[in-house]
Amino acid sequence: MIYFHIPFCKQACHYCDFHFSTSLKYKEEMLAAMKAEIDLRASYLEDKKIESIYFGGGTPSILAASEIMELIDHVSKHFEISNTAEITLEANPDDLDKQKVQALRQTEVNRFSIGIQSFFEEDLRWMNRAHHADEAKSAIMRVQDAGFENITCDLIYGYPLLSNSKWKTNMQELIQLQVPHISSYSMTVERKTALDHMINKGKTPPLNEEQSAEQMLMLIDTLTTAGYEQYEISNFAKPNRYARHNTNYWRGKPYLGIGPSAHSFNTQSRAWNIANNALYIKGILEKELPLETEILQKSDRFNEYVMTSLRTKWGIDSNYVKQEFGSDYYSELEKLSKPYLEQGKLINQDGQITLTPEGKLLADQIASDLFVIE
Repeated sequence: MIYFHIPFCKQACHYCDFHFSTSLKYKEEMLAAMKAEIDLRASYLEDKKIESIYFGGGTPSILAASEIMELIDHVSKHFEISNTAEITLEANPDDLDKQKVQALRQTEVNRFSIGIQSFFEEDLRWMNRAHHADEAKSAIMRVQDAGFENITCDLIYGYPLLSNSKWKTNMQELIQLQVPHISSYSMTVERKTALDHMINKGKTPPLNEEQSAEQMLMLIDTLTTAGYEQYEISNFAKPNRYARHNTNYWRGKPYLGIGPSAHSFNTQSRAWNIANNALYIKGILEKELPLETEILQKSDRFNEYVMTSLRTKWGIDSNYVKQEFGSDYYSELEKLSKPYLEQGKLINQDGQITLTPEGKLLADQIASDLFVIE
C-alpha cells in the first residue's frame, strides 16, 4: 500500500488538525520532493506488488489530474501496481467540476472519497468548509455520470448545529444517491484548532457526548436498515464494497507513506515524516530523510493489533494472538476482556472477540483497557 499526503488546502476547516498549507507557492517543489522520496524509500516495502494507492491530505483534488498521474507513474518505476489496484483520491465537492472529473477519468484513479460532511449550508459555513451545500449533491452525481462507481462520502455528526432531523436528512441524501460506501465520524475538538478556540471563548457551545452517542446509534440503525454493513466503527458499505486500502490498514498490512507528516508501517517499525513543508523539501533534496522511526516492541505490536482490529467486524482473532504473540499475551487478553464480556460490551464467538452495539460506543476505551503494558 502507498499513501500520499498532499499538504495543501484552499482554506482551513475549523475542526481540522491535519498538516496542510493554504499556500500553493511551493507545490512544484513539493511534488518533486515526493517523487524523490519514493526513489529514496522504495526498499521500505518488501512486497513490490501494490494493491492500493491512496491520495489523502490536505485536499489532493487541489492537484491537476496530470500531477496525480505523474505520482502514480513514479510509483510504477519502483513497484508493480496491480491491474486491479484500488486508487483513491480524496476530493472536495468544489474541485469536482465537469472539466476536472473528465480529466480524472483519463487517469488511473478509480475511487473517490468525497468530503461532504453536511448537506446544510449553515453547517458548512460553521465548519468553514470550502464548498457549498448545492455543490455536494451535484459533485456526487457528476462523478457517477462520468462512470465512477466506486465512491465513498464522508459525513460528520455530534456538533451543536446538527439536530437529529438534519442528521437523518444527511444520511438519507447519500442513501438516495446510492453511494456504495459511507464513512462517518463524530466531531472531536483537537487542541489549537479554530473550533477549540471558539469553544474556549464561548463563541460556540461545547460538544455534547450524549448527542454524539445518540447520533451514532441513529447512523448504525439508518444505514444497516438501508442495506449497508458496518464493517468498521466509522465505515459502512454495501455488500462487497469495502474500502480495500483502509481495510488492509486496519488488518495490519504494511504501507509506505509519502509526503510531509505521512506515516509508514512495515510490521516491525513505524516511521513518520516531519510535519513541515519547507523542512520536508529541504531534507529530501539533501537526501537526508526528514523522518523519525520507532522500532515496535512486542507489546507495541500487540496493542496496535488490538486497537485497529477491534474497530472492525472481524475483531480480535484469539488464535492469531496465541500464534503471533504467545500464550502469555493470550492469557492477558482473556483476563482483560472478561469484564467487558460479562457486561455485554464484547462478545467472543469461536475465538473472534468483537464489540457489541453497546460496546461500539466505548470502542477506544475498551481497546485501551485491553492494552498490555510492559
